[in-house]
Amino acid sequence: MRVIDLLNKTKERPVISFEFSRAKTEKAALSLDKALDVLAKAEPDYVSVTFGAGGSTRDGSFQLVEKLKNEKKFNVVAYIAGVGLGPDELVSVLDKFKDLGIETIFAIRGDEPQGDAEFKPDPNAKKYASELISFIRGKYDFCIGAAGYPEGHLEAESKEKDIEYLKLKQDNGAEYIVAQYFYDNQFFYDYVDRCRAAGITVPIIPGIMPIYTVKMTEILAKVCGTAIPDDVSQGLAKISSDDKGAILQFGIDLATQQCRDLLKHGVDGLHFYTMNRAKSVITILNTLKSEGLL
Repeated sequence: MRVIDLLNKTKERPVISFEFSRAKTEKAALSLDKALDVLAKAEPDYVSVTFGAGGSTRDGSFQLVEKLKNEKKFNVVAYIAGVGLGPDELVSVLDKFKDLGIETIFAIRGDEPQGDAEFKPDPNAKKYASELISFIRGKYDFCIGAAGYPEGHLEAESKEKDIEYLKLKQDNGAEYIVAQYFYDNQFFYDYVDRCRAAGITVPIIPGIMPIYTVKMTEILAKVCGTAIPDDVSQGLAKISSDDKGAILQFGIDLATQQCRDLLKHGVDGLHFYTMNRAKSVITILNTLKSEGLL
């Protein structure tokens, strides 16, 4: 399954996709299995699996890719993070994905794993996602996806420079872009306009991160550079921190409204960051389907 082939058919309907990560504990693995069973009912066009650069986390990524593809029968996109990996290691990882029947790779620079004493970065590792994409394109026939940042990458010199780097990803072989999540759709619309003006022509898919908990939202916003709008902060502040159900519903309502607006603006798809959870995403999709938007 090549994602670009799915996106070329979006005149029929938007492409729906979910992101998952390896479970780190037995309890988390059981929870992930339950989430997968629920989300399978939504019949996503594909699912993606994040990548751990460290040895044990990398093995977990391979195992989840294989499980989702062969046991759960999903179309699977495999992430690869080039951070710390030399050419030989990259080839080893890519060959493994190829052997598993993966046809689409999502290429990111990634961050060095924290707390992994065995991780030793290779001095010949690719410093940028654009270099990793060029490496993959020169050796393989994978469809390649890349990440975009509507509010600008935290390490970018400017939003303009960030767009230049994205253009380089496209020029080096990226065939579609998945945008980092945002809570104000205008960030995405402005971003797409800037991308098109810069000559970026590949599909750009918005990422959707429902609010699951206040703590998670605040932590991820800092890590990802995502702004939390005043109305969102104020809405959460009105809910008791102990009322987990109300917070979850607030997140569902917010993400549903975001998706309604995005779909009415003709986006090619919606990519959900599930955090290995099911209730929010399945509820959002069921609502959109009942409204005839999907």
